[in-house]
Amino acid sequence: MTDLGVWLYAVTPGRGEEELGGLTGVAGEPVRAVVVDGLTAIVGSVPLEVYGEQPLKARLEDLDWLEATARAHDAVVSAMVRRGPTVPLRLATVFLGDDRVRDLLTERRADFAAALELVSGRTEWGVKAYGDRAALTAAVAEARTASEGKGAGAAYLARRRAQLSAQESVERDAAQRAEEIHNRLLRHAAAGRRQALTDPALSGRRDWLVLNGTYLVDDDRTDDFATAVKALGDEFPGIRLELTGPWPPYSFAGVEREPA
Repeated sequence: MTDLGVWLYAVTPGRGEEELGGLTGVAGEPVRAVVVDGLTAIVGSVPLEVYGEQPLKARLEDLDWLEATARAHDAVVSAMVRRGPTVPLRLATVFLGDDRVRDLLTERRADFAAALELVSGRTEWGVKAYGDRAALTAAVAEARTASEGKGAGAAYLARRRAQLSAQESVERDAAQRAEEIHNRLLRHAAAGRRQALTDPALSGRRDWLVLNGTYLVDDDRTDDFATAVKALGDEFPGIRLELTGPWPPYSFAGVEREPA
């Protein structure tokens, strides 16, 4: 008989098994609930010969398999998010049995409760900022020329100096604008994080990414947040903002530990 592990998808407030009918997980398995004192772990039983520690290390190098598995995992998480507050767990969190899952719920009860309170009534949104080197250099140079207040006779030299200076400092200027945009967006969100900048080789895009932010936004303020993103995009020449979402609040779970 095949040995089974327990794939953990998410943690929610206490819910009954009957609410999970029809959901299937990464192995096509029926998703079920493990309940401990008002907390519910959404799990599925998966074969360890495929989803155990060593087989997973090899399979995670297969990008097609990884994409399909990530989509199946996210489908379960997204279904639970639509039903109420949900703390998603990272991909490939596998335990050796239900008792290990119960131990996690017991040991991290306070952390899960705090995370559920944080995400309740809120949704994650992503904001990426892409820089256009030429446009950003021109915008910075123009601003510097205007600030110098030179007379007409020295205007050309002032513009040229500003252009050369802007070319040399474009990386720093982009970073400063990204920081300003992030801080301004935090005013419209319950929480926010700057994520690592995506490697173009992985994203398949050659755009110059200068900000990869995730923001937890009240559901009744999403229009205000979107308006703020558009306004900031208009305010900073040479920077293009891209709003994505809504997403399950993966960036704001903060309660994971290594599987047992």
